[in-house]
Amino acid sequence: MESGLVVVFVTAPRGKGAEIARRLLGERLAACVNVGSVRSMYWWEGRIEEDEEELLVIKTTVSRLEELIERVKEIHPYSVPEVIALPVIACLGDYCRWARSETKPQRNA
Repeated sequence: MESGLVVVFVTAPRGKGAEIARRLLGERLAACVNVGSVRSMYWWEGRIEEDEEELLVIKTTVSRLEELIERVKEIHPYSVPEVIALPVIACLGDYCRWARSETKPQRNA
């Protein structure tokens, strides 16, 4: 069953996750965004770094993915934000339908 959905992972500095989530939701680029605290360890400029960050788990559609990625690049405070998208190979039918309906571009009335 192809869902047409993707889950996108984005890390952000503490205190910025909800701001990014609201922007993506407001533009209908995401149906749902979970924001949680994580400890990230990574290579940066030749050193291992460690930070408290927020992890955004974003549910969107394949058709909205490129626009979502571009928006994250525009609004994210990091010069190289983590943006990783994984296909949803299956999900509850009602959830899939809901997510697709909530990410349709809104037409001006």
